[in-house]
Amino acid sequence: QDGSRQRLGQKKTVSFSSMPNDRKINSTAACISLMLEGCELKKVRSNSRMYSRFFVLDADMRSVRWEPSKKDSEKAKIEIKSVKEVRVGKKTPVLRSNGLSDQFPDECAFSIIYGDNYESLDLVASSADVVSAWVMGLRYLVSYGKHSPEAPGTGHPSLRTSWISSVFDLADLEKSGRIPVSRAVQLIKALNPGMKTSTIELKFKELQKANERPGMEVACDLFVEAYCELCTRPEIFFLLVQFSSNKEYLGVKDLLMFLEVEQGMEGVTEEKCLEIVSKYEPSKEGREKGYLAIDGFTRYLLSADCSIFDPQHRKVCQDMAQPLSHYYISSAHSACLLEDNFWGRSDISGYISALGLGCRSIELVLWDGPEGEPVVYTSTSAASCVPFRAVVGLIDQHAFTASAYPLILCLVVRCSASQQRLAAQCLRKTLGEKLYLEPPNPMASYLPSPEELKGRILIKGKKLPPTCEDSEGEVSDEEEGWELARRLGQEDREAPEGGGLRRVRLSRELSELVSLCQAVPFQDFESSRRGQRYWEMCSFSEVEAGRFANECPAELVSYNKRFLSRIYPSPMRIDASNMNPQDFWKCGCQMVAMNYQTPGLMMDLNAGWFRQNGACGYVLRPAIMREEVSYFSANAKDSLPGVPAQLLHLKVISGQNLPKPKGSGAKGEVVEPYVCAEIHGIPADCAEHRTKTALQSGDNPIFDESLEFQINLPELAVLRFVVLDDDYIGDEFIAQYTIPFECLQPGWRRGRRVREYTSTKATGIKAIDEVFRTATQPLREATDLRENVQNALVSFKELCGLTPAANMKQCILTVSTWLLHSDSAPSVTLNLAEQYPPMEAQGPIPDLLRKVLTAYETMIQTSRTLIESADAVYGKLIQAQQAGMDFHKELHRIETKEGLRGRKLQKALESFAWNITVLKGQADLLKHAKAEALDNLWQIHNAGQSCGIGRNGSASPEPSRLRAPLEPIPETDGGGD
Repeated sequence: QDGSRQRLGQKKTVSFSSMPNDRKINSTAACISLMLEGCELKKVRSNSRMYSRFFVLDADMRSVRWEPSKKDSEKAKIEIKSVKEVRVGKKTPVLRSNGLSDQFPDECAFSIIYGDNYESLDLVASSADVVSAWVMGLRYLVSYGKHSPEAPGTGHPSLRTSWISSVFDLADLEKSGRIPVSRAVQLIKALNPGMKTSTIELKFKELQKANERPGMEVACDLFVEAYCELCTRPEIFFLLVQFSSNKEYLGVKDLLMFLEVEQGMEGVTEEKCLEIVSKYEPSKEGREKGYLAIDGFTRYLLSADCSIFDPQHRKVCQDMAQPLSHYYISSAHSACLLEDNFWGRSDISGYISALGLGCRSIELVLWDGPEGEPVVYTSTSAASCVPFRAVVGLIDQHAFTASAYPLILCLVVRCSASQQRLAAQCLRKTLGEKLYLEPPNPMASYLPSPEELKGRILIKGKKLPPTCEDSEGEVSDEEEGWELARRLGQEDREAPEGGGLRRVRLSRELSELVSLCQAVPFQDFESSRRGQRYWEMCSFSEVEAGRFANECPAELVSYNKRFLSRIYPSPMRIDASNMNPQDFWKCGCQMVAMNYQTPGLMMDLNAGWFRQNGACGYVLRPAIMREEVSYFSANAKDSLPGVPAQLLHLKVISGQNLPKPKGSGAKGEVVEPYVCAEIHGIPADCAEHRTKTALQSGDNPIFDESLEFQINLPELAVLRFVVLDDDYIGDEFIAQYTIPFECLQPGWRRGRRVREYTSTKATGIKAIDEVFRTATQPLREATDLRENVQNALVSFKELCGLTPAANMKQCILTVSTWLLHSDSAPSVTLNLAEQYPPMEAQGPIPDLLRKVLTAYETMIQTSRTLIESADAVYGKLIQAQQAGMDFHKELHRIETKEGLRGRKLQKALESFAWNITVLKGQADLLKHAKAEALDNLWQIHNAGQSCGIGRNGSASPEPSRLRAPLEPIPETDGGGD
């Protein structure tokens, strides 16, 4: 499911879909046929007891009856014309009651709302397929009585049947009314790429046998039947029926409603809908009339236009004007290797592949070449070296094909000074103006931004000290690259006695190419804080960085706010396996060098992560990890201050055309798949859920399961889907897809279920604590304002029979539908002349509708209180935050004066950072809550006008005015920016 731009706070269900194994529900006629035959359903009473009853649709299709019943037979029925609404899932108070909540899955429940008093008949079916059939059929009949389309089974050909028949006619070259089975198979396969030939052939054999028409040819009616059974996905047909006016196709207005309400798209026009119809509807008649039938609708939902991946992230969409150290940078290690480090094949084309994937940091280890010029080894074989100039020429050609943002070449020098000079000359001559050679600005505090460095290549390497005036000099060496040296037998330099770093000779020519990425050895965090300059960077081995991440994560996060750090794999990884990049991303490490040639979970995470922001190789780090003063614990196992926890809801429905695992030794082609959904991020977010195994489902399994995750740091979370075979021999892997949480197209909703008040912490410094204490009451007020609105919204949506994920437009349209489906409906209107439109009723109203109106009024009043109070509370929070920041520059002096040392000093610094983070975070949450409340008001006005229950609509406020954010807080004399 798709959407052009998600509004904050929205949530949709992620759906992956195919068809059930037994009964094929591929039309409304099939649904009504099942209802006419009848089936057993469980009837749920208000006392939470369930009774099995046989439900059947009358032959005249005017009533639904059930038996046995203590009631008179004429009372144990519901007339179709009295039905107001059919709800799927646990959407009534009876089905939501605690006594029943765990007894059956949500997808097996549905409710019929009927009568002038809006009573509910709550039912539970044996499977989601039965629910789909009854709900589709009932909704069709309710609409059929109103719109009077062709009744099922009248013989009038549908839009779909006409199109399939026309396809058959084109394939009937002899015009005999029959075509060879082989041609029919290829035709269906062409219309549905990925479907197995054996599946189609088996279907034709089944139908020929059932119709007693064996042979090598098939007629048109048999072809149409085979196509409908093979190519109809019931869950997609069910979706179409919900929005279709005539239950067989979507008109332009139906499609517009689907895109706005179900997909969450904004600014959709009828012209856009016609474009979709023109692009995806296969039938000429449908395209001419602006109709999207089931096949066109299926094509649309399976297209790239409906990808789960947010289209905004297909292009660069993040702020690229931040310092370079504020981004994660896609980095490669041993890019030339195609397999493992020791015996694996290698090829210079590995560089092309890495650059094509958006990699922005490549490692080059320079060695003395046999012919007097430097080389780069592509494996441990002495014959596998490539001239350095050839590699540089390749980089010059492909550096900016996938991304315009800066490329960092990490030079590890293992060659003599004379060959270093040749390497420097080669870089200057080949890369020319692309090389960034400007000296760093000593007056600046941070690195330039990716935007400023567009199209430039930076050299990361050692630099001679300013005191050295010779053509070459000694510098400290790096550990990286020595493992290869040992394998090549070229390690002729021993470590100095008593430990310490090796020393190597460096030529001035190569030294002068290094500007913004000067490699320096790491000593400790305190030394870096006091003496490291912003253009100096350190490389850490995987083991060393892992120790820092576990023992002092806060210090590593703080270090990475200003300086670049590069993490390279342990030399013990001779199989070129990969470390987990999330272990270091959570600490803010920008450059985690990966072995791009090695597939698997770790590379999936890396590739999926850097797919965002236009796959440009740069991803902006979370704000909480960039701000100068902020509290962030990389190993947090709970929610973070100022960052709203969110709930991610996934509904995995089905799969289509799943292949057999490549390395499986199992006989036959049948797989028994299940889906694992994994969240990777900070420890508090890491989780995994799996669906049940779809047994004997062929390659089109049905799962129909809902999964839920709580996400505490959405900006760093990655969602990975893995499809595995439960009945495997040798290899279970079928497929995977990895996507950053922030790129999820359908959206999300807030996840706090219990009201939690965030408070400040004492620093132990009286003057500072008094400032933060002034924010205690505003923090409570901000939480109450937000939570009161959220609770009122949830109550209103539940009474409307919708989930908390529904938007306000859906709620208003649902209420209007109830009113329009009843001849004796009470008069209920929205007064759109007012900014906070009241919902007014004339005359007596049913109990359910009265509850809905009360919940709506509560929602409007809490929203009004939030909108009108937000600015003042926001101002108090920002004022307290700015007053706290005024102490920041003097913090160390104050701590010394107060005599804070050791653990007390560390606790004071952590508490100060916590308080600043909480105040800014809560202020931002309040600002977003106000924007959401204003957006809800705009949706109410918009829906009220479109569905006909609004009056005085000409006075509707402009969306731009309703959606205006909080006004900036004016600076006070003592406040900072």
